[in-house]
Amino acid sequence: MSRTESALLAVAALAASLLAAPARAVECERIEFDGNRYVTCAVDPESEQLELFLRDPEGEVWGDFSTLDTALEAEGRNLVFAMNGGMYHSDRSPVGHYVEDGEEVMRVIPNAGPGNFGLLPNGVFCLRDGYARVFETRDYLERRPECRDATQSGPMLVIGGKLHPRFLPDSDSRYIRNGVGTTDEGDRAVFAISENAVTFHDFARLFRDRLNLPEALYFDGNVSRIYAPEVGRADLGRQMGPIVAVTAPAS
Repeated sequence: MSRTESALLAVAALAASLLAAPARAVECERIEFDGNRYVTCAVDPESEQLELFLRDPEGEVWGDFSTLDTALEAEGRNLVFAMNGGMYHSDRSPVGHYVEDGEEVMRVIPNAGPGNFGLLPNGVFCLRDGYARVFETRDYLERRPECRDATQSGPMLVIGGKLHPRFLPDSDSRYIRNGVGTTDEGDRAVFAISENAVTFHDFARLFRDRLNLPEALYFDGNVSRIYAPEVGRADLGRQMGPIVAVTAPAS
């Protein structure tokens, strides 16, 4: 069977799973805030297996949720929740710092640069067992926290309870956007994707003023994707680089 045929079968299986997916501890819901619509998924890292995925054992980029889900099923695990987890180059390699299962794939990029990634301050999403925390990049370099997995993206949305200083309330730059916010203690992470085009200012306020999270990091815009069976979402389309996901043993 060709890789294309396998991918098509995986997509069909993934779509069917949405109809029969059991309730999970990851809490996803559709909400409205300040005239905009979002899907949010709250994850307790103490009770959930939250991790990053980039390449399969053969070195191929996973690329989409269905391919990853099929591989997990073969290992006796289920994909519970997933989202694109950071910006990437045309070959889908990470633009910034990336660590998976303790192995550094890409170093930290601390300097300003083009595009949203380089709109400082940017940040790093750090994961280890029982812990999920967004750090502003300079703070990350100073603290050097222990991260089993880490992905750098940008810009930061919320830093210490304050919006990124470059965000404008009257901006006309609107896109579908996704990102993650965390508590300072690293005991709660909330992932969000907009269901209509929003500004950076709109999106950052969601995390600070609606979700009450002091740190939040932007993942991406045009390529924003989410797998959230609880609300009937299994986004397909454009291939991704890093994927952040919650997995669980198959029941």
